[in-house]
Amino acid sequence: MLSDEDLLRRVAVFYPKWKVAELRERLAAAADSPALHAELVEAYAYRMHDLSEFMKMLLQRFSSWFNRRHERRGRLWEQRFKSVLVEDGTAARTMAAYIDLNPVRGGICQDPADYRWSSYGEAVAGGRRARAGLVRAWRGHEGVTGTARGWAQGGLSRQYRQVLLGKVLKEREDGEVGVRGSRGSRAMAVERTGRERGELDANAGDLRISQVVRHRVRYFTDGAVIGGRGFVEEVFERCREYFGPKRRLGARKPRGALGALAGEVWTARDLRLGVD
Repeated sequence: MLSDEDLLRRVAVFYPKWKVAELRERLAAAADSPALHAELVEAYAYRMHDLSEFMKMLLQRFSSWFNRRHERRGRLWEQRFKSVLVEDGTAARTMAAYIDLNPVRGGICQDPADYRWSSYGEAVAGGRRARAGLVRAWRGHEGVTGTARGWAQGGLSRQYRQVLLGKVLKEREDGEVGVRGSRGSRAMAVERTGRERGELDANAGDLRISQVVRHRVRYFTDGAVIGGRGFVEEVFERCREYFGPKRRLGARKPRGALGALAGEVWTARDLRLGVD
């Protein structure tokens, strides 16, 4: 239900001025023909409401611009765009932490806060939108009505940093429970009091997430749907035509690193190769 001006304003983001002027003329000429006008609008508007189409156009336009600017030819992006449907809760929290640890796993930095071009780096720098986004991803429905204030006041900044830095429970040979923290290849072990041990036990789910996100998880690009078993089954039934006729159930237990969250997290694809 875009007006002509709204459509032209959005088209101007991706197309040159001459293209926008041409579209304006065609819309004006089709004003007396509702069917022709609707067809013309749909030719552009459908890309604005489909993530795959939007990303396809964005990547193509950027590649063309970059190649012209640097006098080069050929492909620019290593892989095609992929999207995964993720449910609120454990799946969303794990995905958020996994993305913010990309520069650490890639060897760009040791502390994810040092990478400016990430949600966490922006949140640490004071970005309100980044903070609100991480509150939403981490708290799920509870964070929908929240604001960036929940980042500090709700203790999420400390909790999220513990997950990113890789603090996990460790049972030592002497029976004491400690914490193993890591930044890159460095590791340290410290003893904890009974109160601290209780806090760590209470956050066992976060600790499992911390272990998972330190590995490459192929499900986050090729899993199609990630979430609780009921969520994956619901999506499977709605999209039944995209799966083989012999398949009866949609949810699959993850393998590899994500297998540490099996039972809480399920996927729509049963990956067997390239699963760390």
